Amino acid sequence: MADVLSTLRQFHINKKEIVEQDDQIVFGEFAWAKNAKTNYVIYGTGKDGVPKEYYSLDSILFLLRHVQLQHPLYVREAVAANISVVRRPDRKDLLAYLNGETSTASSIDKSAPLEISQRPTQIKRPAEDPGGEGEKKKPRMEDPQVQLEKINWINKIDGGRDSSVLPAMTTSSLHEAMPLEKIAAIKAKILAIKRTKIKGDDDLQSGALEQRTFVDAEVDVTRDIVSRERLWRTRTTILQSVGKQFAKNIFSILQSIKAREEGTQRSHSSIQSAVSSAVPQARPVQVISGYNRYDQERFKGKEETEGFQIDTRGTYHGMTLKSVTEGAQAKKTPQPAPQPVPQPAPVQPSLSRPVSQARPPPNQKKGSRTPIIIIPAAASSLITMLNAKDILQDLKFVSTEEKKAQGMKRDNEVLIHRRKEGGLTVPYRIIDNPSKLTPDDWDRVVAVFVQGPAWQFKGWPWNGNPVEIFSKIKAYHLKWCELPVDSNVQKWSVHIMNLDRHRRHLDRAALQQFWEHLDKYMLKNKPQLRY
Repeated sequence: MADVLSTLRQFHINKKEIVEQDDQIVFGEFAWAKNAKTNYVIYGTGKDGVPKEYYSLDSILFLLRHVQLQHPLYVREAVAANISVVRRPDRKDLLAYLNGETSTASSIDKSAPLEISQRPTQIKRPAEDPGGEGEKKKPRMEDPQVQLEKINWINKIDGGRDSSVLPAMTTSSLHEAMPLEKIAAIKAKILAIKRTKIKGDDDLQSGALEQRTFVDAEVDVTRDIVSRERLWRTRTTILQSVGKQFAKNIFSILQSIKAREEGTQRSHSSIQSAVSSAVPQARPVQVISGYNRYDQERFKGKEETEGFQIDTRGTYHGMTLKSVTEGAQAKKTPQPAPQPVPQPAPVQPSLSRPVSQARPPPNQKKGSRTPIIIIPAAASSLITMLNAKDILQDLKFVSTEEKKAQGMKRDNEVLIHRRKEGGLTVPYRIIDNPSKLTPDDWDRVVAVFVQGPAWQFKGWPWNGNPVEIFSKIKAYHLKWCELPVDSNVQKWSVHIMNLDRHRRHLDRAALQQFWEHLDKYMLKNKPQLRY
């Protein structure tokens, strides 16, 4: 049994006549209905649970008759003729099979049920009477002369098809059933109905938007704009939120801020009170010989200095600035008893911090002042625990693969010694696992080498937000000069250091910039650390 697709291919290759008659398409002695299904699977069906669908005979035949049109124009003509469209992914393979370029196609389903052919009926055509004779007998379709005339008629119409869209419409057999004016009226009515609906863009490719009518293009562009719209939030619309009251919510926030500020002021006042209690102000007394700012004659002994051994009778009166700055002993007023009293540095009037912080507690452990530098833990990074000492201490780039070939073992942390002018060396601690750092250790982190992905900062303080992290820690990115900069690195506040693969003599100058930028940063933000 001949299937409709192979029969259509054979007639198309041999350029035989294919006739449309009523609701049938006739191939010589075989005929099928126009909506007969072929065994060519439609692209996008038969996968992921979608049932298989097949192209109909009239859709494939319509493609062959409009193959010279661009795909967007073909789609518009097929939609206007109410014929299913051959999708663009199937177009190339289907035409190659129908033109005889290939013997089969991957989308042909050999297991699909075949439509049974029917016997063709006679062509209903008015008899020609050029010589004034009576009506002749209607010829059968199998007559070669009829087939030749039909081919000439189709070729005559196809000759002017590229000039406009209207002649392409006349290739259909509709003009035999109704006049062209009625067809144009029906087409205008269909377009008017379609303009009120949203047209899908499944079969339209790039560039088709400019080739549509103005109304269709306006609908699609408007739909695209509406899909990207966001609610415009202003100062007024935010205050008009549902379920929120300005007096209840905003005022509570302002009250909390005010309470926090008042608490800070109270803490400052308590510090000032502590200072004033440790160094009480003088009371107004009679003026005595010589200038005495605090009137310390009213103190009887050292029992009121809370164990700080403050000489309450000491004074700077009569001393020069040089003797004060050099730590010379102040002149003592004559005392009844010639007992020598040790004289510590007097308390300055403008004390900036509380007395409890003037000297650390005896049991408090002194914190480390060694700066910490964090590098990526990924093996794809240019700087790793294997070559960090060569890069940062020796200012020479050695790849990780070379260090592995030398038998270098990876350590959990590396202590490098940076050489400075005068022969001095400053230690720096290099790590790649910041999860073990304590809050005190995070205060000593001065630099981090960024690789690019944001997951590098997962589990870090400050919610792992790179923007906030880089505002507190200096960030660097080491890369090859010929490679593009990572998209995340471009958005962050990161100092980029470029290395040249082929000019190794430039490594020292490029890596020296790291220490110059880091020294400026530590001078401004981490002056308490050793650098």
